Amino acid sequence: MPDLRKDPIVGRWVIVAKSRARRPHDFDTSQRRQRPQFCPFCEGNESKTSGEILAYRDPQSQPNGEGWRVRVIPNKFPALEIEGELNKRGDGIYDMMQGVGAHEVIIESPEHVLSTSELSEEQLREVFWVYRDRLVDLKKDPRLVYGMIFKNVGAAAGASLEHTHSQLIVTPIVPINVREEMTGSLEFFNYRGRCVYCDMIQQELASEKRIVLDTPAFLAFAPFASRFPFETWILPKTHASHFENIQKNEVDELSGVIRQVIGKIEAALDQPAYNYIIHTAPFDTQELGHYHWHIEIMPSLTKTAGFEWGTGFYINPVPPEEAAAFLREVEIREPEDNPSG
Repeated sequence: MPDLRKDPIVGRWVIVAKSRARRPHDFDTSQRRQRPQFCPFCEGNESKTSGEILAYRDPQSQPNGEGWRVRVIPNKFPALEIEGELNKRGDGIYDMMQGVGAHEVIIESPEHVLSTSELSEEQLREVFWVYRDRLVDLKKDPRLVYGMIFKNVGAAAGASLEHTHSQLIVTPIVPINVREEMTGSLEFFNYRGRCVYCDMIQQELASEKRIVLDTPAFLAFAPFASRFPFETWILPKTHASHFENIQKNEVDELSGVIRQVIGKIEAALDQPAYNYIIHTAPFDTQELGHYHWHIEIMPSLTKTAGFEWGTGFYINPVPPEEAAAFLREVEIREPEDNPSG
């Protein structure tokens, strides 16, 4: 009999269809990542991209040339543009404004690698510091309200270029999904006087059924109402609402955690496409007692169809308890050409 499970934050219901349960090898991940003949993100091709906004570089190297380790550039086809005023206005019952914001690409390595798991922990530390630096900088712009960092890996997850990279889109409004999270977590806080994410961490640690990885400062687990097979969340154990306030010791640990978790997902599911998203509080808020920044990792194993679009339900054929148990046991094999050596 399937389960109906309710997400405790936004109130979203998920159908965990055990009767449709599938093992990792049952998913089709045959849409392979293939190396192109030319990649504009590789070192030496800097002239083929827009000028860099920020780069971590070797001391003697020049901007927009070789010698960088992580590089940030404007997206060639931006969803929002940084110039202009918001010009908020109405047209009858309809509200509108100019598409002001930022859309940046974080190129995570000068070498042509395909996934987070192929980066060393040192490389990932710098990637996460770049995330922080860009949020801190864009937060100064009073027109901008919310910054979302996300990563698409593989065509099935929406990636148009395979060279490992992330994106940052900063908007002048709080996105609806974020607002629902904020509202749901505030309602829980007002009713119980506690952060729902902190409670979630304590319950997962107590039950141990859905834990993927437990480290001193972070917990990775399959959420109780997982929308997707092998969906995994990473939460800091110490309460914090804004990712951009992350500390050095946390970045050091987080780089290893995310590398291990993605490595497990890739080993278990034969290199699937995936997305990860950093959920954080809006720029225009102080530290919030009810909200908790976190990372959501979602392998692209199922497709959203008519029932999901029509109802808002998701159907997950893999119970999160089984997914977590499988991922816990997965051993990660380092690729021979891994930059981490």
